[in-house]
Amino acid sequence: MVRPRLIFAGSPRWPREACGTGADGYRIYATYRRTPTGAYLGELKVVRISDDRLVYPFDGAPTIGPFQDASAAREAAMSKGKEVVEEDLRNPE
Repeated sequence: MVRPRLIFAGSPRWPREACGTGADGYRIYATYRRTPTGAYLGELKVVRISDDRLVYPFDGAPTIGPFQDASAAREAAMSKGKEVVEEDLRNPE
């Protein structure tokens, strides 16, 4: 299995000046995984570009799901990602 490479802000390929503000200042990586029982769980990673901070998942983060199909799990993960970004914009660490 080949894992995608993440390019973080401040690297030569992505200068910090190119980081957006507001919701554009985040990267949301939403996908799913299948459990041994056949259910689907949403997988989510949210990164704040300006400081390369992993905002989600955090210790104790709830699982997203289970769902009966992959598209529902992916959509729920994306929805949760947008919610996390909105919350972080309202109350940044």
